[in-house]
Amino acid sequence: MTNLSVNINKIATLRNSRGGDTPNVVQFAKDIQEFGAQGVTIHPRPDQRHIRYQDVYDLKQVVYTEYNIEGNPIPDFIDMVLKIKPTQVTLVPDAKDAITSSAGWDTIKHKGFLTDIIKEFKQNDIRTSVFLNPILNQVEGAKAIGADRVELYTEAYAHDYSLGNREAIIPYSDCAELAMKLDIGLNAGHDLSLENIQFFKQNLPGLLEVSIGHALISESLYLGIDNVINMYLNKLK
Repeated sequence: MTNLSVNINKIATLRNSRGGDTPNVVQFAKDIQEFGAQGVTIHPRPDQRHIRYQDVYDLKQVVYTEYNIEGNPIPDFIDMVLKIKPTQVTLVPDAKDAITSSAGWDTIKHKGFLTDIIKEFKQNDIRTSVFLNPILNQVEGAKAIGADRVELYTEAYAHDYSLGNREAIIPYSDCAELAMKLDIGLNAGHDLSLENIQFFKQNLPGLLEVSIGHALISESLYLGIDNVINMYLNKLK
């Protein structure tokens, strides 16, 4: 079984768009765990346009499954993670103004920088994962810097799969096999969906966890809208 960690950034985006507290991200985190999700993922950004730093602390009180905090390890982010001590921290090299994550780390170029950060997190009993493009030497680099896991960036797979290209899985399955040989854990995320997740899972040996947010929330709107509309109609009779 591969664990499902639900990224709730989109819930915070929806809340922030109205300036109130609906939907409530803390209650949503409680609910998705009750519904069976094995983890909650958040990705606070410096401009706090979706998940706010206060949310990170509030969620700590209610997440009893895996708590995964993603982000670029700038000083404020590092300080926050060390205070929260989540189950896992996933290091992502996104720019401050990035709409979403768009590339993985170069674990060879940034070896010294990442090694020091990972060492500090691991000394505080925080599992570390590094966001990577599906490139074999980057997996080897992640092992060299002491990461516990890698998270493969799956946008390219999702795009090509939607076009019917099943061979898009090959770089990912190759990385999965290498990760098993190196004894480093394997996560994946970005644009995984109901359409492409099963094929991905079937072809990645040792896949421990997927983090899914945008697609899952969007699919929930479509798959749940019929029920909600009929609930309103019944109340309006």
